[in-house]
Amino acid sequence: MASVQSIALISVHGDPAIEIGKEEAGGQNVYVRHVGEALADLGWRVDMLTRKTHPNQADVVQHSANCRTIRLTAGPESFIHRDLIFDYLPEFVQAVQQHQRDSGYDYRLIHTNYWLSAWVGMQLRRRQPLVQLHTHHSLGSVKYRTVQDIPTIAQTRLATEKHCIETADCVIATSPQEVEDMRRVTSLGNLKIIPCGTDVERFGSISKQEARVRLGISPEQKRLFYVGRFDSRKGIETLIRAAARSQFRDDPNFQVVIGGGARAGHKDGDERDRLMALTEDLGIADFVKFPGRIDDDLMSAYYAAADVCVVPSHYEPFGLVAIEAMACGTPLVASAVGGLQYSMIHEETGLLVPAKDDAAFAAACDRILANPDWRNQLGEAARQRVLDEFSWQGVAEHLSQVYEGLLEETAIPA
Repeated sequence: MASVQSIALISVHGDPAIEIGKEEAGGQNVYVRHVGEALADLGWRVDMLTRKTHPNQADVVQHSANCRTIRLTAGPESFIHRDLIFDYLPEFVQAVQQHQRDSGYDYRLIHTNYWLSAWVGMQLRRRQPLVQLHTHHSLGSVKYRTVQDIPTIAQTRLATEKHCIETADCVIATSPQEVEDMRRVTSLGNLKIIPCGTDVERFGSISKQEARVRLGISPEQKRLFYVGRFDSRKGIETLIRAAARSQFRDDPNFQVVIGGGARAGHKDGDERDRLMALTEDLGIADFVKFPGRIDDDLMSAYYAAADVCVVPSHYEPFGLVAIEAMACGTPLVASAVGGLQYSMIHEETGLLVPAKDDAAFAAACDRILANPDWRNQLGEAARQRVLDEFSWQGVAEHLSQVYEGLLEETAIPA
């Protein structure tokens, strides 16, 4: 890069600086935060623009010399579910423009994340010369096939996603499966595949034996692990019903750990309460544990201590949990959906099974638990695949090349 370029990563509803595990905090937040930091390490000046959700939140969070989160006011400074944010997006667009006036420069390139941010980006693109890249994180056309209650905003979302794919300077797909999903929406648009990444030094920093000592777990324990939001689409119920079917359910060393979730009274808190009640109904509450949010400094240990990380999502565009677990040398049993079919390799880094099929999940988990040597082979292959394909540094380098190419092609004046 000839000189430092200022770019914006826009993530309206996914605050990159928020504590992971809180309401609306998940893979998108992790992606934007780590991509932003890695791009800054490469020499970009990165502003990550998000919506302020509480009056006490800092307006600016400085992550490094060239990377910061900027919280803009759009609507009330309170949490609003993503399906209800659209009406406040015009205010967000105005806030971005005001921020540019206050700071004295206009962004030449924006990278939008999720359909809400895509709408913002397309509006900005009409108002000023800039390059827009976009990452979906999930597609409405796929999501709405897996849910019963279609929100009233659905048609607006579908139309926005289609228009974004067709008009953005580039759309970043995180897997070949996501490209196929987008091509079902439209044949137009410039698509490039750049996968998500993970911190390969943090995840993989502790061995299974060391992790079990740190967490006070016996070497004999047969341990399944899930971590993520408590959302019906994440398929946690499938894992619980699979645990009830397991050949090891009467083994005193068998344990299932389901981590994550927000406080009671929020949507995923209510889902967690429902699932805890289900374990009681199935008679397995004694070996299915819900530790709540897991501290960041313990996440590597939780992954490494597990025999299997279970990812039973109904749909997953990529699945950051999958590569975090793999980086820790833990094999997966995952739904054969979306990007999970790309991030992992069936029979090499774990096992892929049909979504929502608790019998298939039970059989797959039992197969790995019953073969410790094979489990170790799967784990070693999983770690190597992440090292080869999914580091944040590698993701940022690929994105940086795309950014530079598009800026050169469009010749937008600095």
